Amino acid sequence: MKDILKGAILPGLLATGLVGTNMLVAQPAQANDLLRDIGIGAAAGAVSGTITNNDSLLENAIDGAAAGAAVNTVNRNSDNRNLGRDAGVGAAGGAASGIIRDNDVPIDNAINGAAAGAAIHLLRD
Repeated sequence: MKDILKGAILPGLLATGLVGTNMLVAQPAQANDLLRDIGIGAAAGAVSGTITNNDSLLENAIDGAAAGAAVNTVNRNSDNRNLGRDAGVGAAGGAASGIIRDNDVPIDNAINGAAAGAAIHLLRD
């Protein structure tokens, strides 16, 4: 029972913590960009997770949202966006989210995060 509750609540707390932490330091105009990147990342993570057959749809969306928050944070004050950097930062964010969730396959989480970072780059430019 304890493991079930931990597995059900921990991913939501992780996503809430990531959003809350970034929202505290975001200016109002940047908050819209952050939410858009988190949304794009969550959608891309869900799709790429389905393709790689990794975890549940919700867990893949959480990994993608974490990747979106990471990409937004890195590019917050940068006019020189880079596809490789966005994919790399997304991969790191997705892998970190998977490690925090105690997922056994961090490579798949990194792939999903990289896809989210690339999607954010392509849709924002």
